[in-house]
Amino acid sequence: MQSAPEQRQAALVGRDPEQVRLARLLSRTRNGKGGAIAVLGEPGMGKSALLAATTADTSLRVVRLDGYESESDMAFAAVQRLVTSLHAQCELLPEQQRRALLVASGEADGPPPDRYLVGLGVLGLLAAASNGHGIVCTIDDAHLLDPESLDALAFVARRIAVERVAVMFAGRDEAGLAEHLGGVPQLALTGLDTDAAVRLLNRAASEPLPPSVALAIAQATGGNPLALIDLAGESLVHELPDLGMAGEPVPVGRHLEAHYVRRARQADRAVQTWALLAAADSTGNIDLLAAAGADLGLTLEDADRAEVAGLVQLTPSVRFRHPLVRSAVYNAASGVERRRVHRALAHAADRANLTEAEAWHAARAVVGTDEEVAARLDLTADLAARRGGLVSCARLLARAAELSPPGEARAARQIGAAEAALAVGATHLTQRLVDDLDEESAGAVIRGRALVIRSALALLHAERDGVMSGAADHLRAADLFHGIDDVREQDALLRAFDRCSSADRLMTGVTQAELGRRMLAGADLDGRWSVVLRGLAALILEPYDTAHPKVRAAFDAVLALPDDEIMYFGSVIAGLGGYLWDDGSRAAGLDRAARAARDRGALLVLDTLLWIMALSEVYGGSLHRAGRCVEMHREVRGAMGYEEANVPNVAVMAWTGEPRELVAAVADGAGAIGFGGVRSSGIEGLVARDLADRRYQDAYQRHRPLVEDPFLQVTPIWYADFVESAVRSGHPDVAQRVAQDLASRAAVNGMPWCEGVAERALALVSPDDEAEAHYLASVAALHKTLAETELGRSYLLYGEWLRRVRRRREAAEQLRLALQHLRHSGAEIFVPRVLAELEVLGARADDVDAEANPPLELTTQEHTIARLAASGRTNAEIAANLFISPNTVDYHLRKVFQKLGISSRRQLADRLNA
Repeated sequence: MQSAPEQRQAALVGRDPEQVRLARLLSRTRNGKGGAIAVLGEPGMGKSALLAATTADTSLRVVRLDGYESESDMAFAAVQRLVTSLHAQCELLPEQQRRALLVASGEADGPPPDRYLVGLGVLGLLAAASNGHGIVCTIDDAHLLDPESLDALAFVARRIAVERVAVMFAGRDEAGLAEHLGGVPQLALTGLDTDAAVRLLNRAASEPLPPSVALAIAQATGGNPLALIDLAGESLVHELPDLGMAGEPVPVGRHLEAHYVRRARQADRAVQTWALLAAADSTGNIDLLAAAGADLGLTLEDADRAEVAGLVQLTPSVRFRHPLVRSAVYNAASGVERRRVHRALAHAADRANLTEAEAWHAARAVVGTDEEVAARLDLTADLAARRGGLVSCARLLARAAELSPPGEARAARQIGAAEAALAVGATHLTQRLVDDLDEESAGAVIRGRALVIRSALALLHAERDGVMSGAADHLRAADLFHGIDDVREQDALLRAFDRCSSADRLMTGVTQAELGRRMLAGADLDGRWSVVLRGLAALILEPYDTAHPKVRAAFDAVLALPDDEIMYFGSVIAGLGGYLWDDGSRAAGLDRAARAARDRGALLVLDTLLWIMALSEVYGGSLHRAGRCVEMHREVRGAMGYEEANVPNVAVMAWTGEPRELVAAVADGAGAIGFGGVRSSGIEGLVARDLADRRYQDAYQRHRPLVEDPFLQVTPIWYADFVESAVRSGHPDVAQRVAQDLASRAAVNGMPWCEGVAERALALVSPDDEAEAHYLASVAALHKTLAETELGRSYLLYGEWLRRVRRRREAAEQLRLALQHLRHSGAEIFVPRVLAELEVLGARADDVDAEANPPLELTTQEHTIARLAASGRTNAEIAANLFISPNTVDYHLRKVFQKLGISSRRQLADRLNA
C-alpha cells in the first residue's frame, strides 16, 4: 500500500494541465522572467500538494508564507515574517521602501505606510533576493492571511514582469480571496473525474471495493483526493453509497470533519486538549503552546502523542495535517472548552509580551461584554493603525465594540472601525460596520461621522440619490459637528464642495447659494481651513472681481500645504486654479499632490488625482499630457487589481476621437447615476467635436443649456467655445455678451490663459479692422501658458480669418503653425479642419502630413518609461513612479533603445520631442 505522500502525489495524476502551468511559471522564473498564480479550491483538492510538487527544485530558493487564523487580524503579520527571513536584502532597498517595511513589521517607528508602498517594498525585497538565483514565494492557506499582507503580496504578484520571482498562492475562495487577487492568473481546482477517483480510491483502500460502491463514493466526495484517501478504509465508506445515490454530491467538508473528530476522540483527554490548544492558536509557536499547555496541566509528551495520533506535526513548528483537522478539532469542542484554551493562550501571550496575540485570544475567551478586554483590543487596533494596517484595525475595533457595553464607547469603536475600513476602500466591511452602528446611544459627532461615511459609500457604489445629495449630507454632518468639533465641521464643509463638484447641476437637497453661505459661516470658526472656506464661499457667492482676491488667498493656502496633506486636495486645486485661470500653478499643485501620493504608495488617492489631472489637461493644457495621465491612471488601477476606471473620463474620450455615440452614451450613463460633472464634461467634449467638424449649429444647441445655467468655476472655461459656436451659427448678440464677460475676467485675473481665450473670443465678435489685433494678442498670450491646445486653436481661427480676408500666404503660415501645435498637443480632432483649410489654399495634404514626426512604435508602458527617462529620472525613480521594480524599468528601456535605434538616454529627449 502506498504511503500518504505517495498517494497524494498519485492524486495529482489527473492534474497534468495544472502541473504544466505551474512548471512553466517556474521555468520562466529560472530563465529571468517570473510571474504569479493563485490555486483555488476546496479542502482536499490538492492545493498544498500541488505547490509542494512544483517547488521541489533546488535551483530556486523557496520562501514559505502560510496563512494562520490567529494572525488574520494582525496587520502585516505575513510581511513581518518575510522581512525577517530576507532581512539582509532590506538594506538594498530605497530608504522610503525600507522604512515602510520596517514600520509595517513593527521593527521601527514612523508614519503609517500605505499598504501599496509596503507592496512595492516587498517587490523590491523579493527582486533583490532573486539576484543570482530565482526565488519562489509560496503562500498556502492564503484565505487566512491578514488583509494587509494579502493586499501587499497581491500587488507584488500583479507587478512582477522580468524579475526572477514567482509568487504562488493556494487557498479556498473564502473571505473574498479571489477578489483580493484580482489581476493575478487563477487556477481553480476541481475534483478528479470519476475514473481517476475510482482508481485512487482502490489504491488507497486496503482491498478493492465493488465497482458500484467505489462509484458511489467517488460521486459523494465530488472527486476530492483527500476525501478519497482519508475515507478509504473508514467505516464511512460503507455509509457513502446510500448517501451518494442522491441527485447531487454530498458536501465533503462535513464528512471529513466528522472523520477527523472521530480520530481525535479516540485519543485520551490530554491529547484532545493539546490538539484543541494548537487548533485555537494555529501560529505553530511551540514555545507559546508549551507555556499555555503548562497552565492547563499539559506537557510536551501530550504533544508528542498528538503527533503519533496523526493529528499534528511538530517540526519545525506545530502544523495540522490538513486545515480540516484544525477546524474539526476546534468546532467539535464546546464553547467552555474553547474559551478555556483561549484564556490560557492569552495569559501565555501576555507573559511573552505578545500584545496583539494576547488581545486576540482574550477576546475569544469572553462571554458577553467585557470593557477591560475591549480596551485591550482598542490598544491593539491602534498598534495596527500605526503600522498602516487599517483593515486589521477595523476588525479589531469591531470586535472591541461587540465586547463593549451599550453606550458612547461602543458607538465610538463602531464608527472608528468603519472609518478605518473606508480609508482603504474596504467598502463591504465599511457598510456592515456602519449598518451595525448603535445610533441610539451615539452622540451628535458620531452620527455626523456616520453621515460622512454613508455619503462616501454612496459615491463609491455610484448610488444615484446618494451621489446627488452628497453635498447636502455633508452640510447635515457639519451641523451635527457644530459647537462640538470645529475641525470635523470645517472638514465636512470642504468635502461638501467636492461632492457639489461631482453632482454638478444634478445636486439635490441644497442650492449652490445655500452651500456658499454655510461654508462662509464655517469660515468664521477658529480653524485652519478658514481661509480656504472663505475663498470657496466667495467663488460661489460673489461677483468675479470681489471674489478673486479671496479665491487667490485660498489657492495659495492650499498650495502651501505639506505633501502629506496636499495630496487630498486635488479637486480643490483644480477648482480654484481653474477659477483663477492659473494653469501653471494648477498643474504644479496637482503634480506635487500626485508625487506625494505616489511617494507614499497611496494608490487610492493617486487614482483620483490622475483622473482630475487628465481632465485639467483637457481644459488649459495638452491632450498628450491628458493621455499620459490616463495611461498612468490605468497603470495605477491595474496595480490595485482593477481593470477599468470607476467612472470613465468622458471628456478625454471625446477629445481623443472615440465614437460620438459612445461618448454620448457614457455621458448619459454618468448622469443617470448622479455624476453631473462627468456628464457636463462629456457634453463639452462633444461640443469640441462639433466645432472640429464645423457643425456649429449642433455645437450651439448642445452648449447653450450649460452656458445659460452656469456652474461655479467650470462654465467660464468653456465660454470661448460657446462664442465660436454662437458666431458661426448666427447668434452674434449672445456671442458678444459672453465674449465681454470672458474679457472682464481676464482684466481682473491678468492670467495669460484667460487673456488668450478672451482675445480669441473678442476677435470672433469684432469687425475685420479690429479682429487681427485680438488674434495676435491671443497667440502672444497663449505662448506663455501650458494651454497648447488652445494655442493651436487660436492659430487655426486666425488662419481661417486670414483666408477669408484673402491674405492667402499669411493664412497658410498660421495654419501650418496651427497644425504643428495641435498635433504636438494631441488635439487630432481639429487636424482635418486645418488640412481642409490648407487644401483650399492649394497646399497638398500629404505634404503637410509628411512634416509630422513618424509615430513611435512603443507600447504604453514603454512610452511612459521612455518619457520619464528622457526627463532625467533614474531607474529607481521611474520604478517608484510606476510601482514596478528597477529591473523592469531597465528591461523596457533596453527595448525602447532597440526600437528607436538609439544607445543612450541623452538621445531620448530629442527622439520623443521631450
